[in-house]
Amino acid sequence: MARLDGKVAFLTGAAGGIGRQTCARYIAEGARIAAVDIGAEAVGDAIRDAAAGERGLALACDITDPDAVKVAIARTVAQFGRIDILCNIAGGSSAADARVTQAPDEEFWRVIRLDLYGTFLCCKHAIPEMVRAGGGSVINLSSMVALMALPERDCYTAAKGGVAAMTRSMAVEYAPDKIRVNAIAPGLVLTPRVEELMAGREELRRLAGQHLLGPCRPNDIAEMAVYLGSDESRVVTGQVLSVDSGVTIS
Repeated sequence: MARLDGKVAFLTGAAGGIGRQTCARYIAEGARIAAVDIGAEAVGDAIRDAAAGERGLALACDITDPDAVKVAIARTVAQFGRIDILCNIAGGSSAADARVTQAPDEEFWRVIRLDLYGTFLCCKHAIPEMVRAGGGSVINLSSMVALMALPERDCYTAAKGGVAAMTRSMAVEYAPDKIRVNAIAPGLVLTPRVEELMAGREELRRLAGQHLLGPCRPNDIAEMAVYLGSDESRVVTGQVLSVDSGVTIS
């Protein structure tokens, strides 16, 4: 039996590098998925890439808009009858990020709104459906910056540190409902967006060299997301799990 047979997953950031790989792995492991991103065409591409067929639902949704999130959750439940896994992948920093004395205020609020508030909203509206389903797994995307110092990324650090802290508190709050809540903390992941950033940022190229086994690939994160969504991790909760090629210890 496939590891996610019978499960329904709601995945944000589905059109990005990590999101596409996670959608593909979830479909391969037997899940039905709602692939969510802000652009409808890109989400449809992600579904087609995963060869989802009737097991995939493409949804355009701005995860910073409460009403849009509620509609996306409702459409998922209408299509598949339940939600068992929430995978909050959407997020990311930009070249505008910097140290706290130099970062633009608008970049701080952009990252907080997308990475932290977007995760908050999806949890707020998906968890009640997971409770009705009898339990499940919430998987948040934190980052190595929540676990180590990374200069020139103070906006992103604040957001991803908040995701890690919220993960732990929700794990305690929803354990009675049989809902596990964990976070993945990736190292530098070679998505197209990150590779573009690296081209203009010497500090990112130096950081790539600190990864003991080389930079991560999107599939490395997707494999951890499969584990956390499956019953194999039934007693794992409240953890921020590094998939980082050893960068946080190097």
